[in-house]
Amino acid sequence: MKIMDLSFYKDKRVLITGHTGFKGSWMCKLLIMAGAKVTGYALEAPTDPSLFEMCRIADGMNSIVGDIRDLEHLKKVFAEVQPEIVIHMAAQPLVRESYQNPVYTYETNVMGTVHILECVRLNPCVKSFVNVTTDKVYLNKEWEWGYRENEELNGYDPYSNSKSCSELVTSSYLKSFFQDSDTAITTCRAGNVIGGGDFATDRIIPDCIRAVEKGEEIVVRNPFSTRPYQHVLEPVAAYLMIARAQYEDKKFAGNYNVGPDETDCWTTGNLVDLFCKEWEKQTGTQVTWVNKYDGGPHEANFLKLDCSKIKRTFGWKPVWNVEKTMEKIVEWSDCYLKRGDIVECMERQIEEFCR
Repeated sequence: MKIMDLSFYKDKRVLITGHTGFKGSWMCKLLIMAGAKVTGYALEAPTDPSLFEMCRIADGMNSIVGDIRDLEHLKKVFAEVQPEIVIHMAAQPLVRESYQNPVYTYETNVMGTVHILECVRLNPCVKSFVNVTTDKVYLNKEWEWGYRENEELNGYDPYSNSKSCSELVTSSYLKSFFQDSDTAITTCRAGNVIGGGDFATDRIIPDCIRAVEKGEEIVVRNPFSTRPYQHVLEPVAAYLMIARAQYEDKKFAGNYNVGPDETDCWTTGNLVDLFCKEWEKQTGTQVTWVNKYDGGPHEANFLKLDCSKIKRTFGWKPVWNVEKTMEKIVEWSDCYLKRGDIVECMERQIEEFCR
């Protein structure tokens, strides 16, 4: 199987939830460039500024404003669009936000999954469904090796735990309703994604860009936490690869970790060092950072994924390492801050990645 062969998606009816977010924007742009008939279902863009709006992604697709908690609206959209492939990314995606708004987090991440699976169940046009969760679904034992797909699910904080619940909901629906159907069901557990155009709060790369924009030091809350960092196009391309594979042969359905090679599991402090180095290299401007632990809520210190299953099954491997990823982040962000053509920059990066 050619991993980056996107010709399969030409004229396919694809429904993406959470399409106005950071990862959803890159996903939709890739599918639009591949010639797919893309429908998105999500709330208004979650950040201001917003990658989705800045790059005018809605112009190339059917963009529907809707709440994943609104089952009746979602049912109407499915009935009208009749999607063949559904990729579920709508979520409350932030650990700190989940401590502040746990009920909303569970409503969105758990009942949202129930609603999307109910719509898939009621619409046999769907041949391939991918539920995107997170590396944080696993019971974190702070050990040094990567978690495998058969490890215990039990996220600690409300965000991570709600995503563990989303996995369990998917498993129950699969066993209860899809064993003898033509619909293939997969969950993907992705590591931390970084890339140009992320404006979320409480994420390290957006914090770096905001500091640069203001001419301030970068504030790092926890420089010693280790995470599997990857460019946003890595999991996006992997989701599309899996969605296509199980569309063509249901045997490929299952649970998959999607993360970088072990060498790209970095501490936050080392990642920020790399950002500062690359920013000075490309722009000539020096940037520094400061360690300011703010005593915030519990977050895992050590987290790695074992991605041998997706590599073994598909011959998949990451395209860009962290150094290349940071080069692309700085390239996009510098273009944005200088008011350059960010649409052209985004398309060029996608084309380079796919080559």
